[in-house]
Amino acid sequence: MPPRPRDPAVSGILLSNAITLALAWWAGEGLVFLLWPYWIQSVVIGFFAQRRVRLLRDFDVEGLRINGRPATNTPATARWSANFFVAHYGLFHVVYAMFLANFSAGADVEWLWVAVAGLSFAWSHAASHRMHVEHDLRGKPNLGALMFVPYVRIIPMHLTIILGAVLGGGLFGMLLFASLKTVADVAMHYIEHRMLQRAPT
Repeated sequence: MPPRPRDPAVSGILLSNAITLALAWWAGEGLVFLLWPYWIQSVVIGFFAQRRVRLLRDFDVEGLRINGRPATNTPATARWSANFFVAHYGLFHVVYAMFLANFSAGADVEWLWVAVAGLSFAWSHAASHRMHVEHDLRGKPNLGALMFVPYVRIIPMHLTIILGAVLGGGLFGMLLFASLKTVADVAMHYIEHRMLQRAPT
């Protein structure tokens, strides 16, 4: 059996998580440092998700309804779906940012390194996004699935933050939950490929 080709998107996911964990360890801020880079990653996932919808040329609308009516395969449907996703996903993250701001209040967060960690996530997801768009343009992805998957992608991340906050943000907790999140990131990457990517038509 020939060796499985290397997936550059997975390499990017592993590297960006390693960078974030290393910076958190170096800064000595524990879990508090991980909160904001993970939030940035969540926003990045949403940004590329809506952009992916806007770039669609042909797509499947099976199971998707808009205002109680079956959706149609038109550019207007793609634009409406992208705008709806931005409003809903964006509002969720505004509230989420308020929670994080309250949780990290009083902590001496090194915002420069938070930005570096956040940019590493943007870089890794940009690579994955390019692969997805190329495949979308050769196939016919389901529009409803495209809008749903970003929420599934961020569930492990949010559970990591919530559980980490409850159980404490020491070094062991930071290593444990960052490791679990990295595994979840890679797993969801492969799940997303299976759910959304179809053979070219």
